[in-house]
Parts: sequence; C-alpha cells; structure tokens
Amino acid sequence: MSLAAATRSETTKQFSTAMWWVLAIVLAGYVGFTAAALGFVFSAAASGSLPGEAPQLPEDGLAGLLYSSATAVGYVFPLLIGTLMVTAEFRHKTLTPTFLATPRRGRVLWAKLFVGVLLGLLYGVIGIVAAVGPSVGFLAGYGIDTAFASVDTWAQFGRMLLAYVLWVLVGIGVGALVRNQVGAIVGVLVFTQFIEPIARLAATFIEQVGDYTQYLPGAASDALVGSSIFAMSMQGGSVDQLEWWVGGLVLAGYAVVFLVLGYLTSWRRDVS
Repeated sequence: MSLAAATRSETTKQFSTAMWWVLAIVLAGYVGFTAAALGFVFSAAASGSLPGEAPQLPEDGLAGLLYSSATAVGYVFPLLIGTLMVTAEFRHKTLTPTFLATPRRGRVLWAKLFVGVLLGLLYGVIGIVAAVGPSVGFLAGYGIDTAFASVDTWAQFGRMLLAYVLWVLVGIGVGALVRNQVGAIVGVLVFTQFIEPIARLAATFIEQVGDYTQYLPGAASDALVGSSIFAMSMQGGSVDQLEWWVGGLVLAGYAVVFLVLGYLTSWRRDVS
C-alpha cells in the first residue's frame, strides 16, 4: 500500500470513531469556560470594576494573554488524541490487519503523522475559537482593546496552531513508545497536570531549577505561543522564558525523540 493510500486509510480510521469529536467537544467546553472565567475577572480588574482593593491589571497584552488560554490549558487534548491514535490500535489489535495490508511499518507511522497534523490544526482552530470568543466578549464589554487588528495577535494564533500540531505529534510518539493505553494516558496526565506544574512552580523560588524547567514541554509550548496564563501566575518568580522559535524547536525535539524511540523500541515489535 502506498503512503497516500495508507494516509487515506488512516484518515478514515480516525474520523470514523467518536473519539476525536468527543475530545473536541470537551476541549471546546473546557477552554471556553476557562477563557470566560478569566476574561471576566481580568477584564474587570483591568478596567477597575472589581469591588474592594483589588489590584488593577495593565490592559497592554491582556488580549493575547486571554487568547493564549487555548494552549495554556488546552494543550493536553491534542496530546491525548495523538496518544490515543496509537494506543487504541494496540489495545483493540487493529494494527494487525493494518500491518498485514502495509508491511512497511514506517509508512503506517508516517500516515499517522500526516493525519495527526490535520487533527492538530482542527483542534487548534477549535481551541482558539473557544478561547477568543468569550475573551473578546468580555474585553469589548469592559472597553478594552481586543487587539484583533494587530499583526502580533494573528502571529500568535499561527504559533498556537503550530503548538497544537506539535502536541499531537508528541502524543503519537508517546503512544508508539508506550503501548499500554492506560499506562500512556495516566503517564501523560500525571506529568502534564502534576509533575511539570509543580516543577515550574518550584522554579519561581529556586533560580537553578528554572534553568532546566524552561526546557520542559509545557514551558516550551508557552514560549512558542509567547504568552501564558500559567507563566503570568508566576510572574513574580525568577523563571526565564525561551524565545518563541527556541520553544518551538524544543517542543518539536520532544516529538522527534519520542517518535524515534517508539519506532526503534516498540513499533517494530509484534502486536500481542
């Protein structure tokens, strides 16, 4: 089977199940709710509308900060869909007929990568729309510039799409390396939701730790996007952030490492 045929087969396989759209709906809801909550609080704080002695946030860069919630909190969804693209096949043994039809296993992996790019772009658009919609509503409602006419804002959207694509590829690499679906998903969630956030929080108090945490995948993704709710919450610390292009290279490096290791150690083994 040619690469084009393998890619068509993989596309049909991925979009014929409910997995992709269920995660897409959860992504939209989660990011949308987060953006709405942050949009209300930050916009009210920036306009001085919050009661009491609440500090007034600067309006400059607030729009980009709110828009970045699409990746700051939503990146786990493209990571999960990438992981599930592979581990679901190991779990249900559907890779066996796939490998029989396409004995060149590298070609099958390339087909998954091409479909992964498509899913990353799709999820990126969903995440960005879910974040921008409520954010623009609150910003405009409080009379704050939405920065929609800014070239920087659209450049940020482009980098966010790239981040989503790279996260899907990282997920495919993780799935190829860790065949067990439960183990892979638990590992992804534990690392992204507990280990890395705790490490990055510690870096705000220990300067030497920050020299290393900036190269973690989540930190690299935030650097690529150029703005992050997570980074903003720790702005009083001593953590440096990579240049956006360096962050992109670091995140791409994680994808390449996981994919190569997965192909060499697990992908070529028999499906049991």
